[in-house]
Amino acid sequence: MVFSSLFFVFFFLVASYGIYFSARKMKTRNIILLVSSLIFYAWGGPVLVLLFCLMTFICYIGALLISQNRVRSIRRALCATTVAICITILFIFKYAGFSMSVAYSIFNIDSAIPNIALPIGISFYTFQLMSYVVDVYRGEVEAQRKYWLLLLYASLFHQCIAGPIVRYADVNDEIENRQITLADMSRGISRFSVGLAKKAILANGCGVITDTIFNQNGAMMGADGIADLSSAAVILASLCYMLQLYLDFSAYSDMAIGMGLMVGFHYKENFNYPYIAHSATDFWRRWHMSLSTFFRDYVYIPLGGNRVSVPRHIFNMLVVWALTGMWHGANWNYILWGLYWFVFLVIEKYIIKPQREPKLLPRALGIVATFIIAFFSAMLFKFNDLSALGQAVANIFVSNGNGFSDSATDLIFKNNVFFIIAALIACTPIIPAIRNLCEKNGTTQKIYVAIGTVMPVILIVISAFALAGDSYNPFLYFQF
Repeated sequence: MVFSSLFFVFFFLVASYGIYFSARKMKTRNIILLVSSLIFYAWGGPVLVLLFCLMTFICYIGALLISQNRVRSIRRALCATTVAICITILFIFKYAGFSMSVAYSIFNIDSAIPNIALPIGISFYTFQLMSYVVDVYRGEVEAQRKYWLLLLYASLFHQCIAGPIVRYADVNDEIENRQITLADMSRGISRFSVGLAKKAILANGCGVITDTIFNQNGAMMGADGIADLSSAAVILASLCYMLQLYLDFSAYSDMAIGMGLMVGFHYKENFNYPYIAHSATDFWRRWHMSLSTFFRDYVYIPLGGNRVSVPRHIFNMLVVWALTGMWHGANWNYILWGLYWFVFLVIEKYIIKPQREPKLLPRALGIVATFIIAFFSAMLFKFNDLSALGQAVANIFVSNGNGFSDSATDLIFKNNVFFIIAALIACTPIIPAIRNLCEKNGTTQKIYVAIGTVMPVILIVISAFALAGDSYNPFLYFQF
């Protein structure tokens, strides 16, 4: 079950929240929310819920033991053991097959690799649980005494399969003592409707263009198929995939934040228009911010951060970006994707040394350069087949003799030019800027309020038509 399905929007969400608001006591509401979350998660594989509950129980016991012990060495050992168990479980389900394929290739072993089912969202809830255990060890939060409440925190269906990565410290007070206001309800419904439209209309539309060009007979083209494409075809498909990545993932974050607001949870923002970033560093202050801050606080800073020698700092960055790449998937292209960003960040830090707040022209040039860097990083993300990736990059520079464009690509572009412009605008803060202007202008405020009242309904209806009329509705972040 995904947020952008008609069943979820018009049945699961309505039913679960209807039952939720029929209860008066917070404890009853939390039980309803927990049951709803477990049902939601079990939809993709009932047996895997047991793994989820087991990992939560391990972290629950580990945190309790840490909180009850005052001997530093024992506390450190308990924390390390609990985190190691979580990492081992994550490795078995997400990386064992990839590691075995690499080992078999190195040692020339001819044997079948077991097909291990990947639990949906395992990276998200594993990181959340590990951050909880570490924060208890650091004394930043109190250990949760009730297992079912820790399970509620980890399983909240708003964000358990697609983020943002919500830390226990951010919501522990709201688990048992949250207030639901009319303002939060209104903001939550608006935010959810925007996210749904962003996913159902814009992200899916971009995905259709990408797949129309890159997919052949329902499967991703290999290097030979890519070689037949023109430069314009590869650029257009890759651009649309780049837009799809942001629109899809930020849409899930929008919907998660919106659903949280509806029931009194305030999740932190996860995206801040990364495609207008003026540097690689600025990009990662804007893209998947909950993941960036996780690696900063639990890997980068404990390694020493930037308060070390230059070689050690570069090593710390290498570790963080190798792990960031691996987090996204068990394949070489994701590892290379992480190392790709590592290289640009090192160049930026030690060679270019950009200003934190550059002037207008350098900023504009920085935005263009960062957009191009992000464009090629999206290509790394798209192609699991490295030979096909190499061919696609080569095609961009017209190395295949096919010419820059072709009639089929020209037709696709002409038929979708206004849609692509709309998708590009949605990746910028232009619309929020107009909204803020309307809020400050008294003459247009009433019109703005009227539009803001009906707009969520309009967006949900349009999204419903888009979802009902099209079977294309991928969940890009299943592997996370």
